[in-house]
Amino acid sequence: MVDLSGVTVLGIDHVQLAAPRAREDDARGFYGGLLGMAELRKPAALRARGGCWFAAGAQQLHVGVAEPFAPARRAHPGLLVSDLDALRARLAAAGVPFADDGALDGVDRLFVEDPFGNRLELRAAPPRVAEETRMA
Repeated sequence: MVDLSGVTVLGIDHVQLAAPRAREDDARGFYGGLLGMAELRKPAALRARGGCWFAAGAQQLHVGVAEPFAPARRAHPGLLVSDLDALRARLAAAGVPFADDGALDGVDRLFVEDPFGNRLELRAAPPRVAEETRMA
C-alpha cells in the first residue's frame, strides 16, 4: 500500500474541453467574445498543438484540439458568472440557444453548448463572489 499521508489535492488548476482542429477563432469568439473570458498566451512549447486557453477566475479553461473530435455532451465544466441575467441577454441577442435549469433550489443556472457541441453549465456567482469580482 502507498503511504499518502501529507498529500492533498488543493484545487483545480484547469479544465480542458475538446475542439476540432483549426477552430480557434470560433473558440475565441465564444469564450472570449461572448462569455468575456480573457485569453491566456499558451506556452511556446504547446502552441503547435493548436487550441487556446482562457482565464476563469484563478483557474483556466483550455480548449484543446482532439482528433478524432467528439463533443462532451454530458460531462461539463461549471462556470461562475458575475451577472447571469446579463449573460442570458447576450446569448439571446447572439442567437445562442440555452436552457435555464431550476432543478437545484437557490441556484440560478443554465446550460449552453459551445460552438463545438461541448456542454457548459453557467451559474450565477453567489453575491459575495460577484461583488469581489467587481471590486478587483
